[in-house]
Amino acid sequence: MAKKNAVDARHYDVIVAPHITEKATLLSENNAVVFKVAKDATKPQIKEAVEALYDVKVAGVNTIVQKGKTKRWKGKPYKRTDIKKAVVTLAEGQMIDITEGVS
Repeated sequence: MAKKNAVDARHYDVIVAPHITEKATLLSENNAVVFKVAKDATKPQIKEAVEALYDVKVAGVNTIVQKGKTKRWKGKPYKRTDIKKAVVTLAEGQMIDITEGVS
């Protein structure tokens, strides 16, 4: 019998929020979900957190660091913060409904 991961408080620190965009919606057709994650989170930590919080089997994790853009406001430049995203590929037959939230 498979060992069920217990939900720990640190799992909530790893997964910040789901990242909902048109591209992320297209990825859901390929059994993948996109999350915003903590900047210092590693792939094994992300996998463990998703498996514990959503009770699914993760096949793979790919991470992306999106660098913040330089913008101007009232003529003064500023920089948006960097965001780390994780594309989590789920095993066959697994599904996460982002709209229902964490159980």
